[in-house]
Amino acid sequence: MAKRDYYDVLGVEKNASADEIKRVYRRMALKYHPDKNPGDKEAEAKFKECAEAYEVLSDAEKRKRYDQYGHEGLRGAGVHDYSHMNVQDISDMFGDMFGDLFGDMFGGGRRRSSRSHGQSRGYDLETSVELTLEEVAKGTEKTIEFTRQDICTDCGGTGAAKGKAPTRCPTCGGTGQVQRAGLGGFFQMVSTCPTCQGTGQVITDPCRKCRGTGFIPKKRTLSVKIPAGVHEGQGIRVSGEGEPGKHGGPRGDLYCYVRVKAHPFLMRDGSNLVVTVPLRFTQMTLGDTIDVPTLDGTRQLKISAGTQHGDIFRIRGQGLPELRSGRSGDLLVRVMVEIPKKLTSEQQDLLQKFAQTEGKDNSSESTSFFDRLKRHLGADK
Repeated sequence: MAKRDYYDVLGVEKNASADEIKRVYRRMALKYHPDKNPGDKEAEAKFKECAEAYEVLSDAEKRKRYDQYGHEGLRGAGVHDYSHMNVQDISDMFGDMFGDLFGDMFGGGRRRSSRSHGQSRGYDLETSVELTLEEVAKGTEKTIEFTRQDICTDCGGTGAAKGKAPTRCPTCGGTGQVQRAGLGGFFQMVSTCPTCQGTGQVITDPCRKCRGTGFIPKKRTLSVKIPAGVHEGQGIRVSGEGEPGKHGGPRGDLYCYVRVKAHPFLMRDGSNLVVTVPLRFTQMTLGDTIDVPTLDGTRQLKISAGTQHGDIFRIRGQGLPELRSGRSGDLLVRVMVEIPKKLTSEQQDLLQKFAQTEGKDNSSESTSFFDRLKRHLGADK
């Protein structure tokens, strides 16, 4: 199903400000939150749809790409696949926006944002996997290899040299926040410490292996289960296989996007498969039994006498399974007449004799067509 326009999802104009987009999304997220609408699948779907729209429109770079190229422009931009995310993860992603509002409204117990402690969620990663139609039909398990940033083995992710430790930030005294007086000195303004970026610590002697970042590139190999019925471009989310977060923050996710290798005979149309089979004139006129390709080899199909060019035969249950229901589609066999480019003299003689008999059957489609055409032209005179 085609995705809706993100501006329509949030109900805002294309020139809406960032503050307006944030305000509208906050209101809609609270309205459709599943904790407020228990058991309402439609509300949950709208909640996820709104979250996806907000992620794109609240990010200046993603919004620019979307405005220029639409949904296709966001491929590879790291946009989450919200249809496969649970509500808790989405709420946590935007927890700093809502503060404790979700907890207050829906019974508490939700994780507070870790940003106040200098932590942040790790980046999501993307990779791709190529499948054959046979693998799409049955589901499969693929081994994939990729490189991601991982915690430095020398410093344990601290960024400090081996045997050393980060020191307390001299600017904020280790709190991660600084205060300054407001207008007239009547109140205090609290903000993130600019020196330690909220961690409360600074590195005076950085680790040589990771150069103080706390992370190093590392190859990763894992098996990913691909369910039967997946579509081209669909992403399989592998939770917690992205890059680690800073200062103990949770890992991001890995999104494995599916590419389907072209089949030599079969084409996909939803859950159905389509094959075009060329037949001789005599086969279509007199009827025949032919072999047609399927995902499990070949299968015989009876062609009835008088079959027309472009007719479609349906073989039940020989398509692909639907991703959610598992119900199999059909194999649609479209036949086309193949006209020979060269004839032997015997074939020419036989066809000329046959041609002399044509037109005597007034029930034929061509005779009926040309008779109606003559009457039409005669009526115009």
